[in-house]
Amino acid sequence: MDFFELNAFLNLSQTLHFAHTAEKVNLSPSALSRLISRLEDETGTILLERNNREVRLTQQGADFARFAKSCLDQQEDIFNSFRAKGDEIAGTLHVYASVTACYSIMPPFLKELSDKYPQIHLEIETGDPAGAISAVKEGRAELAVAAIPESGLSGFDTLPIRRTPLVFAASNGTQYENVSGSPQDIVSSVPLILPKTGLARERFDTWIASRNVKPVIAAETEGNEAIMALVQLGIGIGLIPHIVLTNGPYEKGFSCLSAGNALGYYEVGFIQKKEITGSESLKKIMYAVNEVLDKMR
Repeated sequence: MDFFELNAFLNLSQTLHFAHTAEKVNLSPSALSRLISRLEDETGTILLERNNREVRLTQQGADFARFAKSCLDQQEDIFNSFRAKGDEIAGTLHVYASVTACYSIMPPFLKELSDKYPQIHLEIETGDPAGAISAVKEGRAELAVAAIPESGLSGFDTLPIRRTPLVFAASNGTQYENVSGSPQDIVSSVPLILPKTGLARERFDTWIASRNVKPVIAAETEGNEAIMALVQLGIGIGLIPHIVLTNGPYEKGFSCLSAGNALGYYEVGFIQKKEITGSESLKKIMYAVNEVLDKMR
């Protein structure tokens, strides 16, 4: 076995999903399956229980995942020690952020981090904001930008950066540009483009249930950028955080239709696990990250 195989197995042990892991490690699902079979032949035990509906780690698989992580942590420590100059902190920080977060929340943080710790390199995974929490839980990211529920996030440290209301966005020049009326009237008469999951969708579903409103749903998709792309086509109005309209490419060409206080506000900011674990070099990186985040409070 080699480091690539250990990394592939560790990723699979976290996601328990062959297709997702295969995409991340640049293998086909069938090639990943053969890799796991080779590891099971080499270790002489069953590491995963697989059927058509689920993948589960065996006890031996859980033990092997800890072994794989230990090996990969030691590899990271030795490689980072080679790159570092003296006591300089060096290594890779994995961050999950939406495209909007990269425009709005991330720049001040990145500037401060790179100015003070130039040998910390970032790998940024962009995607649906609703996926931020799972990215940190699964170990794909040490730090993420996410909407922070009012009740907080159990097991996570959070740092709110921006407070933003939920609004409806319409493309200028379409029949929906000047829609008016109460939020209840709008959602029951105008085609809506909604996020499939996440805090915004939870807020929306709770609100319409409390009002006994039947919405007109034109589309459901993942990520604010996908919502805005459909809004631009003129098929309806999109439910988004207002921050999306005030940053990046959506400052022009779109109108904001207020949802009033119906859907409320939420905080957007950084999240990370409360407990700092991993290689020694990663721990040093996270202490440096927290030093930078403390200055942003």
